Amino acid sequence: MTTALITHPDGLKHETPQGHPEQVARLQAIFDTLGAAEFDGLLRCDAEMGTDEQVLLAHPSTHLNAIKSASPQTGTISLDADTHMSAGSLTAAMRGVGGICQAVDMVMSGDAGNAFCAMRPPGHHAEKTTPMGFCLFGNVAIGAKYALENYGLKRVAIVDFDVHHGNGTQDLIWDDERILFVSTHQMPLYPGTGYAHETGAHGNVLNIPIDTGATGAALLGAMNDQILPALIAHQPEILFISAGFDAHRDDPLAGLNFETEDFAIATGSLCDFARDHCSGRLVSTLEGGYDLRALAQSCAAHIRVLMEYSK
Repeated sequence: MTTALITHPDGLKHETPQGHPEQVARLQAIFDTLGAAEFDGLLRCDAEMGTDEQVLLAHPSTHLNAIKSASPQTGTISLDADTHMSAGSLTAAMRGVGGICQAVDMVMSGDAGNAFCAMRPPGHHAEKTTPMGFCLFGNVAIGAKYALENYGLKRVAIVDFDVHHGNGTQDLIWDDERILFVSTHQMPLYPGTGYAHETGAHGNVLNIPIDTGATGAALLGAMNDQILPALIAHQPEILFISAGFDAHRDDPLAGLNFETEDFAIATGSLCDFARDHCSGRLVSTLEGGYDLRALAQSCAAHIRVLMEYSK
């Protein structure tokens, strides 16, 4: 088996206003880096188009219909101060939904050892009825619910190490005791949620705020002291990662000081857990990361580890 890289050129058609950090160049930088010979072993797959039924696993129809209705024919429109849609955004977002469900299918069937979904817009800020923080649909929550509904699983888990709290994912899984959501994030920082006392309707949420200025040691310490014990207690049958790389010291939108290698070490710890407790089943999806060089390098480091564990 190998690592599946699931992406699509449609991700380049989600256009944002000039100067916006969530830009087309993010995905292009990843494509360019993953074109190196060391990544020839990836199983490269075009992300399938998502379906309404997949979106409705996590969002109500009012949200889906609102996003469809807002989609412009030309130019860009603003859903809020940070979140925009162009003519290609709806298609790109639906590819993101379809891609993560496709990743679940491939990992659950054994067609891939694990998978990384490189699509944009990201998803972890999209709440049940509110697009925000650059996000339209909650991709990782949709993937988790898809795995539960289509494969008869009883428990899944999501680990989010983006520098921003995954408020959308938390909202989408808040009352679903089958899903453990763990988030490490800088605090204080946008979106202002993610306090340790936010624990979900069934104690199924673990928020781990990290102080501004912290290094990757904060993530790695939390991994050993809090994240892995919580995962072991929950015993998921598949593990999802919301892989945001904006905690990197070079990222312009935050104030943590992680190094590229910190993401690799954290990924290895999660892969170890998946190997020992989930039959190796792991699906990762791209969230943030806004310095193009740091994003590309961190994403490459993440994927190298996934490839090593999928052999």
